[in-house]
Amino acid sequence: MDALPIARLQFATTTSFHFLFVLLTLGLVTLVAVMQTRSAFGEKPELTRMTRFWGKLYVINYALGIVTGIVMEFQFGLTWTGLSAVAGDVFGAPLAIETLVAFFAESTFLGLWIFGWGRLNKWVHLTLIWLVTLTAYASALFIMVANSFLQNPVGTHAENGVLKLDDFGALFTNPALMSSLPHVLSAALMTGGFFVVGVSAYHFIKRTKEIEFFQRSMRIGVLASLVGSTLVIGFGFGQFGPLGEYHPDKLKSPDPLVGASLGFMIQIGFIAFLASMLGTLLLFRNWITKVRPLLYVMVLAIPLPFVAAILGWLVREIGRQPWLIRGQLTTADAVASIPAGQILFSFIAFTVLFAALAIADWVLMSRVAKRGPDASEEAAAPRPELPVLSGV
Repeated sequence: MDALPIARLQFATTTSFHFLFVLLTLGLVTLVAVMQTRSAFGEKPELTRMTRFWGKLYVINYALGIVTGIVMEFQFGLTWTGLSAVAGDVFGAPLAIETLVAFFAESTFLGLWIFGWGRLNKWVHLTLIWLVTLTAYASALFIMVANSFLQNPVGTHAENGVLKLDDFGALFTNPALMSSLPHVLSAALMTGGFFVVGVSAYHFIKRTKEIEFFQRSMRIGVLASLVGSTLVIGFGFGQFGPLGEYHPDKLKSPDPLVGASLGFMIQIGFIAFLASMLGTLLLFRNWITKVRPLLYVMVLAIPLPFVAAILGWLVREIGRQPWLIRGQLTTADAVASIPAGQILFSFIAFTVLFAALAIADWVLMSRVAKRGPDASEEAAAPRPELPVLSGV
């Protein structure tokens, strides 16, 4: 039994699960920050209740996503020892900074935000959610810096088979990063928008009495979807130019997953954009909540951004093969010299764990989403659904 394909499948599964959590986390925290900003300046009770309700869903997704991130970090040292040996000094630097940003700063600000309701000045409390948002974006930045180095190793030189860092700043001006980072962030915004719209549509299907609450939520979600889908398409095609310079053969990969995944991803992106345009037009004519079949479509459309995101990662990662660090280290040389049976066992164990986390996330978020906002939520003491841990 060959250890390499099992190790690749294991890491692909870990990364995919983690990315799904992160995508919604980044999107929701942005919308929650916008809602609280409007609440702070407008002082409308509905906006405060919206911040609390969507903030609960954000915290649940954040907390459960932590475990997948921790497992992913461990796999670098356990399964891909060749990567650590050849590029640990370079690849490890942005990951270490990301850990400090995500595990300490972001979680600290988030904890203060959760337990600061009714205890902190509203402007201090508002500042905290924006600090949470900014540190979450910083976390995404450093992860993409590390990943972009694998796509296009810059700012380094080889010394006795080990890559040494010459220019830390070059990692941040890497052509593989310049369009991919905003592409990921805009995908997260689109995902958050689709989620808010879908949950709001569900409540209109159930003929909710919280008309103003979910109308306001749907407006924010639709506009976020439109902005996010527009930017996703723009930055997505914007990557083709730099790609031709540092990796011209990626889109010509013989692996059929690259060409099948790219095509479906582009189609889903345009579908999301058209759906957001239609939703925006109906929104301004006040028809969006009155066309009942459209409400069902909104609920069913929640998974679309997640599917597109995974397809995008398949194109980005599989298209680099057989290189782990393009031109410097092959995937075969990077895998650890451990029996395939051990990797298979850990793969099965991690997959079961991730499936359990995904189910728990879905059950908890569905329960809170279906229940809707509490009528007395504005005055109630903060009761987080899950204990806050650290990380994205």
